[in-house]
Amino acid sequence: MLQLITPVILTFNEEANIERTLKALHWADDIVIVDSYSTDRTIDIISNFPKARIVQRRFDAHANQWNFAIGESGIGTEWILALDADYLLTDEFVSELAGLDPRGACSAYAADFTYCVMGRPLRGTLYPAVTLLFRRLGARYVQTGHTQRLEIDGPIRRLGAKILHDDRKPLSRWLTSQRNYAHLEAEHLLNSPRTALRATDRVRSMAWPAPVLVFIYVLLVKGCILDGWPGWLYVLQRTLAEIMIAMEIVERSLRLDAQRK
Repeated sequence: MLQLITPVILTFNEEANIERTLKALHWADDIVIVDSYSTDRTIDIISNFPKARIVQRRFDAHANQWNFAIGESGIGTEWILALDADYLLTDEFVSELAGLDPRGACSAYAADFTYCVMGRPLRGTLYPAVTLLFRRLGARYVQTGHTQRLEIDGPIRRLGAKILHDDRKPLSRWLTSQRNYAHLEAEHLLNSPRTALRATDRVRSMAWPAPVLVFIYVLLVKGCILDGWPGWLYVLQRTLAEIMIAMEIVERSLRLDAQRK
């Protein structure tokens, strides 16, 4: 199965992550990198991996970038493995990929994650399972809030092995990204029909409960209280992310009220 899979990675200033990710893809004959004109050492690092080829495109939205990546980058295999630059494949995960039957009826596979902070795995995470291995033909991404969702016909199975999520970019980069994500998430929550939102998103759209609930859930239910400083950092990040979304929602509500007066 491995020879039928092309890993595809989106990058922008990923010098802190991309080398570790590419080393774990030593089994791949072709690796496609769609880069959004990185200004750090990302391109130099990728150039050390002969099997990796770079296509550059100005970023506009995650869904557009992924649709370009899987549709216009000269991929010759039936299967795509769509990865973020901070996804690290384990030996167990690669072994499971190798044992898959490409002739089966399954159209895609989803994977769960072990969330890491500076290489240290946490007991739990809010990071959801992601559909990342799929047949290229007929697949398409659509934008949902700050992220994207894969649309594909046919059954989707859950893989048993997990991927490591280990983003080592500096906190300043996370804060900048989260500000943009909060803006997009607030737009999604406020502009979507309430009946179309998941239960968790309905709570988030109320603005006040989500930060409190996320803090308690990640710290106690997910067990991050037992993970030391890495767990505490993750709790603070997830709580702050929800606070920023709540602030966007409240600020927009107040602004609308002021305009009506």
